[in-house]
Amino acid sequence: MLISFIVVAYNAAPVLTGLFQDLENQDYDHSQMEVLLVDSRSDDDTKKRFESFREKNGGEFQRVCVLDNPGRTLPRGWNVALREARGEAILRVDAHTRIPPDFVRRNAENIEQGEAICGGTVTSILTGESQWQRVLLLAENSPFGGGAAKFRRSTKREYVDTVAFAAYSRQVFETVGGYDERLARTEDNEMHYRMKQAGYRMLLDPKIASWREARSTLPKLLRQKYLNGYWIGLTMGICPRCFSLYHLIPFVFVLAVLATVVIALAGYPLLAILMWSAYALLAVLMTVRAFGKGEGFCAAGLLLPVIFLLFHLWYGAGTLVGLCRLPFWIRRRENRGCPAIQEVKACLLTHGPGHTGKDRCVE
Repeated sequence: MLISFIVVAYNAAPVLTGLFQDLENQDYDHSQMEVLLVDSRSDDDTKKRFESFREKNGGEFQRVCVLDNPGRTLPRGWNVALREARGEAILRVDAHTRIPPDFVRRNAENIEQGEAICGGTVTSILTGESQWQRVLLLAENSPFGGGAAKFRRSTKREYVDTVAFAAYSRQVFETVGGYDERLARTEDNEMHYRMKQAGYRMLLDPKIASWREARSTLPKLLRQKYLNGYWIGLTMGICPRCFSLYHLIPFVFVLAVLATVVIALAGYPLLAILMWSAYALLAVLMTVRAFGKGEGFCAAGLLLPVIFLLFHLWYGAGTLVGLCRLPFWIRRRENRGCPAIQEVKACLLTHGPGHTGKDRCVE
């Protein structure tokens, strides 16, 4: 079975070495893999690194394509690759991902056995070894700080609501079309909602593993949390049902913070004391849990409850700002629809798997 392995990257040159090594070490038949590398108009050497990989491995894989993404966002990049894909299955990962040698093979086996969508566990990692980076990593891997999606910690083979770095049967995209290019960070939520509405199930196979390099500093992590929340707010105007109540907890938390501050200033501090005491207790308990599952306590760990608080405030504030901007954002002409969804679908149906027509690979 031909696998289309897709990477979309922007300014990712420093991290590509590891992913390229992992790709070369895959134990799946390389002649049954095409590698589609999409550069989103990077300012660094990302495209040169892509071209070097093609020159080195173009004869090893069925083909290696370097494609341009002038739209620069991830959903536009995925659509660029989908229009070009010849595989019977589509496998996509981020540039900051590391994968074991059996990654492609295990995904392919599930698709060949009849699964339409499958993925495995994803663990955040950091290359630094300082106490501070270790604490940031604990916060990111904690369900209290980084999310409770099952692909982060499940050890059971089961059907789930969402998967990351997943493999998809080509038929799935032929049915639901391409990614919504109006979105910048929540494209997977919207896409997976359409897939589930079309009747597809998502298999989590714990035998499939991958690792994602987390942001290495607190400001970078906070910016990520804010933008994730911000795009949840905007996406509510396009696909409100693609989010669970869990996604809105930080937003509700920020509203509760604002409400208790106002009530306390009005002379009724009891509610604020109760809420903040309950939150502080929960943050401490989750800190103990994080270190209990880690490698023991370190001095910087005393700041973990504060990091949790900052994560929640930034995420919730982002959602609040996104919701406030939503009425103005949705009125913009370019946000009233996304023809690319159907265009990608038509392209996939027209060409079919294994097509050999003229492609747009950089030569």
